[in-house]
Amino acid sequence: MVVGGGFDLRVEPWIPVRLLTGESAGVGLCELFERAHEIEDVEIPVPPGAAGLLRILAPIAARIAADGDERLDDPDIAEDIGDWLGLRKRVLKAGRFDPKAVHAYFSREDLAGRFDLFDPERPFLQDPRLHVECVDAKGAPNPSGVNKLVMGRPTGVNGAVLFGHFTDTAPVPVPAAQAAWHLIAQLYYGPSGQCTPRRITTERAGSGDAAPLRKSISYFPWGPDLFTTLVLAVPSPQAEVDWETQDACPWEEDLHDPLKPLPPITWPGRMLTGRFRHAALLVRSEDGQAVTDAYLTWSTHQPPHKVRDPYQILDRRGDGDFQPREADGARALWRDLDSLLLKDSRQDAQRPPALEHLPAPLLPRLRVRAYGFDQDGQQKDSVWFRATSPRVLQWQEENDAEMAYHVKRCHMAAEQAGDRLDFAARIAWKMATDTSVDPSPKTKIKLDARKPGPWASAARTRYWPAAEKQFWQLTEAGHTTDRVDRPFVDVALAALDEAIGQANRADIRVARARHRARGVLLALLQPSASS
Repeated sequence: MVVGGGFDLRVEPWIPVRLLTGESAGVGLCELFERAHEIEDVEIPVPPGAAGLLRILAPIAARIAADGDERLDDPDIAEDIGDWLGLRKRVLKAGRFDPKAVHAYFSREDLAGRFDLFDPERPFLQDPRLHVECVDAKGAPNPSGVNKLVMGRPTGVNGAVLFGHFTDTAPVPVPAAQAAWHLIAQLYYGPSGQCTPRRITTERAGSGDAAPLRKSISYFPWGPDLFTTLVLAVPSPQAEVDWETQDACPWEEDLHDPLKPLPPITWPGRMLTGRFRHAALLVRSEDGQAVTDAYLTWSTHQPPHKVRDPYQILDRRGDGDFQPREADGARALWRDLDSLLLKDSRQDAQRPPALEHLPAPLLPRLRVRAYGFDQDGQQKDSVWFRATSPRVLQWQEENDAEMAYHVKRCHMAAEQAGDRLDFAARIAWKMATDTSVDPSPKTKIKLDARKPGPWASAARTRYWPAAEKQFWQLTEAGHTTDRVDRPFVDVALAALDEAIGQANRADIRVARARHRARGVLLALLQPSASS
């Protein structure tokens, strides 16, 4: 339904979902919450947009989810974590969001127009002031271009093409639903550095900071239906936030002054939706069904408030501080499982707060959904990804310590064999191709990091998928063992042989190199290797 040429996200079917029946459908925000118990998954094909959308849906779920007069976002109930967890348990027991509560929230008078993608006064998650603030030296509008909005499209002369072929000279309009996905992705994962200048004072500032989730990976507890997933996505009220200030999401409050200090972080709205560093404004087509242009610029230059994101793993750095785990397009989800299962105090990683205090009866049915975007800290975007684990949260240390530590042993053995394989393949290539290398077994070989040779990359490519298969075999429920090194070494030996190739082994230098490399791997099985 289109009203007045707008695009009402409450009713437009802009969110693709998969129902529990297996059918695909498109829903608006109202239908998504009303039918969340009938929906199995959100199928937005832009993972950074999906990760951002879940952070938008979570505080709305907190506003809607209730038992009688008690809501999940009630700060009075949040004062006692036990009371709040009890309320969440009762909400989950109901099995669905109350349609009356859904209607009451999205029909609030103060939110009129706030969910319209093209509302002239308060378009959803946008700043209408950019039309007069992003101007050129003559005062004419200076938009960024629709290609700047869509992640994966090239911008400028040397932009990389990830999906499709588009140019700045012939931009292709974006359907409004897809534009909403990319708008969310930009606000959560957008770049730092040069951007479209914004004139608020006498200066036209044209540089901004990176978005709050840039180059990160997010982990969500994933339930058997979307209702369960969204209730569990509501962050625990144990966060260090300002509890004296009224909580609000961007669509629930007035536009901020970009030159004034940022409002304090509150729970759960500003914690999840109030840390944007970019401002955007979409330019709609005449029929309101597409975006033909866009403004993308900075929203503030004030120092960001620090708050723990509830869906990220924190890794200990060399200086002892913690930072969010960075997304790596070549790293599979199973390699993060021990960080999701073990308590923080036992390792150098802190698991996401969203995976704490999960209801014990639900654990056997819960999976983990990961959304990542492999980027650098400024402008380069490499690859985004989505991954879902099997039902592994029943192995959390509090519930099954033996299995949690078994998972850690398996992961460590796999990583150790993978690292040693990379080293062994480089040794083999050096021996096989450098005639100056002494092939005697006790000779120490000096490697050049700039010349790794092709075998290491080929071996890694073969190793990790096979190691994942071995990992899941070793972690089948009810089967634990201390002898986990040998299977991964065997996988590494096979990957090494495949990388070298059968045809090359007739060469005496290759044969010696292969023998030396296999010895490097087999050394992992010696008692001293694990001590």
